[in-house]
Amino acid sequence: MREIRIKDDFIKLGQSLKLAHLVENGAEAKEVVQAGLVKVNGETDTRRGRKLVGGDVVEYRGESYQIVQ
Repeated sequence: MREIRIKDDFIKLGQSLKLAHLVENGAEAKEVVQAGLVKVNGETDTRRGRKLVGGDVVEYRGESYQIVQ
């Protein structure tokens, strides 16, 4: 599992998908999140603005990464 390191207290789900290079831009992030294609900590989440903190795990298209502070 890859790690995505953040400097702030949290990162929004859509931003993390872009940072992990799993989507090209914010519009694509919005589309895949709202379509229910992204899981956070094993559960589907359709909120692009969901705040992720250290330890959260995101899954999309067979790839996963963990947020690290």
